[in-house]
Amino acid sequence: MSVLDIRVLGDPILRQETKPVATVTDELRRLIDDMFETMHAAKGIGLAAPQVGRLERIAVVDLESGKSPITLVNPEIVSLATEAGAVRETAKAEEGCLSIPDVFGDVERPASVVVRALDREGNPFEMPASELLARCFQHEIDHLHGKLFIDYLSVLKRRAALAKWAAQKDRYPGFIRRLTPQEVAEHHRDEDL
Repeated sequence: MSVLDIRVLGDPILRQETKPVATVTDELRRLIDDMFETMHAAKGIGLAAPQVGRLERIAVVDLESGKSPITLVNPEIVSLATEAGAVRETAKAEEGCLSIPDVFGDVERPASVVVRALDREGNPFEMPASELLARCFQHEIDHLHGKLFIDYLSVLKRRAALAKWAAQKDRYPGFIRRLTPQEVAEHHRDEDL
């Protein structure tokens, strides 16, 4: 497995629509493995293909660093939780993104969802999710449609987030975030524990 470069805000690929995967191949499984490796090394809980410069409709999620990896190929949200009167229950929580390091914002999203996708082997599945997992699914699926968490912020909060990003974006020439050998080594040390 390899740790891939992460594309950061400003790279046009983060705003592109991804293409559905026709067949899950060995090459795509290697990409999925590399995405998990990259996400774990960057200390993230989700990663979408555009974040590593690819346009396949693929995302990976793992809330417990190796204990519950979920591969989402061609994911779609098929239902949102509803309460009496068909009113969606929502929750607001802080989100961040590996493609916008050190920038955070409170985002309101549906509190629970059901996602339909293909797994790493190309088998279809549906999975209900709530709380953090639901938020993570929605965040990563947004990436597959060129949408970022900052798009949900109010004008003032988005302006503040972009100002914070502007102050640090020069650390990422070419809109690329390369994980340091130290970050990768730390990840491997954590895996061995």
